[in-house]
Amino acid sequence: MTQTQHRADHELERAITDELAWTPSVNAEEIGVTVTDGAATLSGNVGTYPELEEALRAATRVYGITVTADEIVVRHAADAPADADLAREAAIVFDRRTVVVPKGSVRVDVTDQVITLRGTVDWQFQREAARHAMAALPGVSGIRNLITLNTATLVPPAETQGRIKAALRRHAASDAPHVEVGVSGSHVTLSGTVSSSAERRAVEQTAWFAAGVTAVDNQVTLAG
Repeated sequence: MTQTQHRADHELERAITDELAWTPSVNAEEIGVTVTDGAATLSGNVGTYPELEEALRAATRVYGITVTADEIVVRHAADAPADADLAREAAIVFDRRTVVVPKGSVRVDVTDQVITLRGTVDWQFQREAARHAMAALPGVSGIRNLITLNTATLVPPAETQGRIKAALRRHAASDAPHVEVGVSGSHVTLSGTVSSSAERRAVEQTAWFAAGVTAVDNQVTLAG
């Protein structure tokens, strides 16, 4: 069996720099990259929060990167909205997204253009939908997603484990046999190996699709 070759940190730094330059929604000239033992740190300035997220996604697309740290600062124009205005815009967004995020389930606080989300929803995709909606607001510098998941609907661990394993076989047949799934209450632990960071994220997303799951500990590593 062919072994995956580890890439030197300086090669990974160059690859991330090239990937940032390749990404049209990112101004790569304003972003610095350092890599230590496969862990990438991005620093510098961007003009919007969505650009920050795109830069982080670009780094994680590079094969061999195990984790990405964010030290990027969002530099807004002088006419960026005040905290009170940003909070009002956030409230309007949630009022219009009653299908994805139940009305009244999420509270919003804004301090120094950083949005903090609190409340309880039933599914992880609703937590992500809330965060994504806030990221799109002009003037946002950061998001703290403190929304929790409802534990009222608890599915038997064996049933949750079986459903996740079945989904892994459907979604990633080549790597599914190398991923172990442990379930304790509403918490899922994933271990084993996959061949890329994208597959590692996909495995975690699959676990979040299971009903009643409130936490996923992704210990899956890259095959080396």
